[in-house]
Amino acid sequence: MKQIGVGILGFGTVGAGVADGLLKHRELMAQRYGVDVVLRKIADLDVTTDRGVAVPADVLTTDAAATIADPAIDVVVETIGGTGVARKFVLDALNAKKSVVTANKKLLAEHGREIFDTAAANGVDVYFGAAVGGGIPVIRVLREAMAANEINTIHGILNGTCNYILTRMENEGKPFDEVLADAQKLGYAEANPSLDVDGFDTAHKACILTALAYGFQPTLEQVQVEGIRDLSGLDVKYAADFGCRIKLLAVVAKDGDEVEVGVHPTLVPFSHMLASVNGVFNAAMFNGDMSENTMYYGRGAGRLPTASTVVADVCDIARNLAHGEVRYARAAPVYNEGKVKLRAAGDIVSRFYLRFEVADKAGSLGLMTTALGNAGVNISAATQKDRAEGVATVVMLTDPAKASAVDAAFAAIEAAGVLAEKPVKLRML
Repeated sequence: MKQIGVGILGFGTVGAGVADGLLKHRELMAQRYGVDVVLRKIADLDVTTDRGVAVPADVLTTDAAATIADPAIDVVVETIGGTGVARKFVLDALNAKKSVVTANKKLLAEHGREIFDTAAANGVDVYFGAAVGGGIPVIRVLREAMAANEINTIHGILNGTCNYILTRMENEGKPFDEVLADAQKLGYAEANPSLDVDGFDTAHKACILTALAYGFQPTLEQVQVEGIRDLSGLDVKYAADFGCRIKLLAVVAKDGDEVEVGVHPTLVPFSHMLASVNGVFNAAMFNGDMSENTMYYGRGAGRLPTASTVVADVCDIARNLAHGEVRYARAAPVYNEGKVKLRAAGDIVSRFYLRFEVADKAGSLGLMTTALGNAGVNISAATQKDRAEGVATVVMLTDPAKASAVDAAFAAIEAAGVLAEKPVKLRML
């Protein structure tokens, strides 16, 4: 049976999980794939700390460059993270004609074109199934299962930290800051949670999904990103009153030659399948012209779920190499540049949830509805929620409207001086 050697760069949480999977299931993978996948090296600056994995001593090294250059290694797994040394090592491995497996969404979102072009030039592959959705086969769905579909829309709950926070805000009525502190204590949120709660982790994943679905990759700076840091518990409560719960959604959708890409806190109806995705779990829903709606659900992060997908990618490459094949190198995700373009944020059409804290005096409500009507925004529902100390809370739902029209109405309402605080605008699914 042909042997395929694997080298892992990085021995942190995910790297240790990958090592554990390769060692524990070596025989099982050989039976299923007809190839012997052998872990030959793990390179990390720290090779003394116990990671809970029994690794032969001769496998551990501090020399990543030697690991990449080792002729006994056919596949390099990058689990370092970030875009610094990880980018260098990935490019070095590809130029050494080694296929690469990575879960590094930031690297792919910011340097994907360079990496895929380098892989193609060297006739090797880059697999990145765990970069979006962790243990969920989101990438594999787009690359394989829906290969014959025109993708109409993608809606994803792709950050477990945010989903955990939103779930507890709804279920327990606690404010964002309190739930975030709990999430940090439990290890669900980083000490600096900005990448997660401000939406950028989800945005990196949205960029990757856009490249796979539509053949061009926007930069992070081009994507409209709204996180959940400023989300009020009031809006979580009022959304429930309208039969919705708030989720941080990645939205990727195509209309003609324009593609919408964004990350937003979004009201999702209780009846929608995505509304049932709670806690740290992730899900992605795809709508294809042939498949219609399909949804994929599971753990989007963590040592073993992420390692499960990484090891599956290693097995696919090993099987291909055993048969002298390269599957993806000449089918890089970026193939449609110049043919489709990113839709401007103001041109995106959605239903909206609007909340106003209004001066409780005659004519205020009429002024607001007039401003919305003048901007072309039709109100489908409206209710007054609370009244206290001369201020009334008014919540409205709109029919589909351009984001720029809602913004124009907001500007007119704020200029009229009838608001006690900045109005709230949330998208609706």
